[in-house]
Order: sequence, then C-alpha cells, then structure tokens
Amino acid sequence: MQKMLITVGLLIASIGVLYPYLKRIGLGRLPGDIIIRSENSSFYFPVVSCIAISLLLSVIFNLFRSS
Repeated sequence: MQKMLITVGLLIASIGVLYPYLKRIGLGRLPGDIIIRSENSSFYFPVVSCIAISLLLSVIFNLFRSS
C-alpha cells in the first residue's frame, strides 16, 4: 500500500511539473469536452479528457498490480 501511495504521489508531482508541456498536446480541449459560454459566465467540463485520463491510469495501475 505504501509503494502505491508513493507512486501516486510521484505521478501527481510529475504531472504538476510537466503541466506546461502537457497543456500543449491539447489535453483538456478534446472533441466531446463540454464548453458552455454565455455573456456573463462560462461552464467547462472535460468529459472526454477525464475518460482518457481514467483509461490511461487504469492501464498503468493494472500493469503495476500484475508485477
């Protein structure tokens, strides 16, 4: 359990460090992400981006779990 927590912490830290570079690849602006803009407000929900990140993390954690 401790190894997984350390791994998740390092993953989150590395994403934070690499965020400017990850932003350039378009994550968060994929087709299917919901953006509603009006005159005074805006609503943004990255549905497809959340699904893509979830799938990627599921694959990564299943690879670590099988080892």
